[in-house]
Amino acid sequence: MVVPPLLRAVIMGPPGSGKGTVSARIIKHFGVKHLSSGDLLRDNMQKKTEVGILAKSYIDQGQLIPDDIMTQLMLNEIKGLDRYSWLLDGFPRTVAQAEALDKECHIDTVIDLDVPFETIKCRLTARWIHPASGRVYNLEFSPPKVQGIDDITGEPLVQRDDDKPETVSKRLQAYDAQTKPVLEYYQKKGLLKSFSGTETNKIWPHIYAFLQTKLPDVSQKDAANPR
Repeated sequence: MVVPPLLRAVIMGPPGSGKGTVSARIIKHFGVKHLSSGDLLRDNMQKKTEVGILAKSYIDQGQLIPDDIMTQLMLNEIKGLDRYSWLLDGFPRTVAQAEALDKECHIDTVIDLDVPFETIKCRLTARWIHPASGRVYNLEFSPPKVQGIDDITGEPLVQRDDDKPETVSKRLQAYDAQTKPVLEYYQKKGLLKSFSGTETNKIWPHIYAFLQTKLPDVSQKDAANPR
């Protein structure tokens, strides 16, 4: 029996770069375990674990969660996945986190979604929601029939604080400042693979082709009747 290779990968990209969509496609095609630092944090805070309570105390004060707490959280989770290929999302965010990760395991590749900030700004600031139902509209792709009004209830739409232009700009600047050193760290190690573009559907085939050189496509098992 041929043992399939294991892949230890990291995906990076600014908020709104399509990281969620790309990660979901990687999971579907290559059967990797997806470890999102955001999901893990929420889960730990919900369950009121020791790390969760600690993390929440920083978030409540509007502070960044210290490197050692994030590292402990992620490494604990990674330890249970030694027999699987995995994709880390949202970690490492700092060089200290990347160095701590290196001590525990060997990273094979870092996928960087290089989407222009202007594209992301247009993408995120075009998002409006109907608070009561959670319906999301995008002024570019799926606008409401009447501007600013929910199609079904006729109630006004709102823009989340996160999606307001000034907030989006701040988030992108913070990402750039925090993450550039991490990208440089992996580039020096020869692990960084950047994929540039303005549309996820156009970037994806290149990411797919790259990963096919490292892992088999598990979704091809039913390729006899392709969807």
